[in-house]
Amino acid sequence: MNSESILRWLESIGVPHEVVSIGAEADNAWCVLRADDPEEGAAVWEVFWREQGNRYDWARFTNEQVACHYLFGRLAWAQVARGAVGLLPASA
Repeated sequence: MNSESILRWLESIGVPHEVVSIGAEADNAWCVLRADDPEEGAAVWEVFWREQGNRYDWARFTNEQVACHYLFGRLAWAQVARGAVGLLPASA
């Protein structure tokens, strides 16, 4: 999973596209941004919720795939907690 495929994965579990912004900051959305870390001299990936211009639940990763899996896990858990995703009925 990467920044190109995460929206498809999230859509498959019922997360609307407008709740996620890839590559740009957007209010009332989970954002995934690539940034350059001047200390490390390498690219990093930031994941956070943005609301009213502020960042919340901010996390930073050195790997794009790890950042995307982190966000997928958070949003998948939110879907489970609200009952939108769950176990399939047992076959008889």
